[in-house]
Amino acid sequence: MNRFIDLLCRPLPFISDGKAMLLRLLMLPNLFLARTEGAENLEASASVPCIYAFNHNNAIESLLVPVLLIYLLGGKRVSFVIDWMFGRLPLIGWIMNQIDPVYVYHKRSNLPFLERSRPKDQMHNGLKQCLDRLASGASIGIFPEGTRNGDPHCLLKAKPGIGYIQLDSGVPVLPIGIEFPAAHKRKRVPVIGRMVLRFGHPMQFTELSTSYRELSANGSRIEARRLAVKVTDEVMYAISELCGKSYKNPCG
Repeated sequence: MNRFIDLLCRPLPFISDGKAMLLRLLMLPNLFLARTEGAENLEASASVPCIYAFNHNNAIESLLVPVLLIYLLGGKRVSFVIDWMFGRLPLIGWIMNQIDPVYVYHKRSNLPFLERSRPKDQMHNGLKQCLDRLASGASIGIFPEGTRNGDPHCLLKAKPGIGYIQLDSGVPVLPIGIEFPAAHKRKRVPVIGRMVLRFGHPMQFTELSTSYRELSANGSRIEARRLAVKVTDEVMYAISELCGKSYKNPCG
């Protein structure tokens, strides 16, 4: 009962009354499926642009997690990096567009009619869009593994995109681990089930960001990539401690 009262009474100052009503409605599944730990750590990131980084277990997270995070932030805009196929789905696409997502187009669709609509010229535009969102004062949400990972014990090797974004923008990264308790008994992550979101502390990489910008200006791409990978791995180690999966010997 207390969770329903909180759902109705929690202030959502960053959005209109109409969008607040929609957000409260979309939050209903989270009341039954999601539990949070350390959500007070969001306070340090609420007033500045931030990169929220999650591990990725299943498809349902792509729907529930953005709603939950934006709700906890009082309706503050967070542009999630999402596969373009979600934007083409009836109703779900409309809901996704409400958070001003960054669609990425590098994955092919198994459905020919969808694949024909994939804009090939946008395949490498995701990083720029993320930087533009952060420069405008918005935050972004990202799943650095880049794909769903049903392994209950091990994280995938992360893509270095989050490292490039952080080093270029200089904004903090807040790691968030998602755990499905049932996965340990089933030996696999369920398609849908109860989940726990654990919020870590914001991470800053000020010195590395300064070095990265100097290297980028001098055209030292190999060294710049090395720094991006270092930041990415540091974020993933933090996520691994929060979600209970190993990243010391990452899968994939």
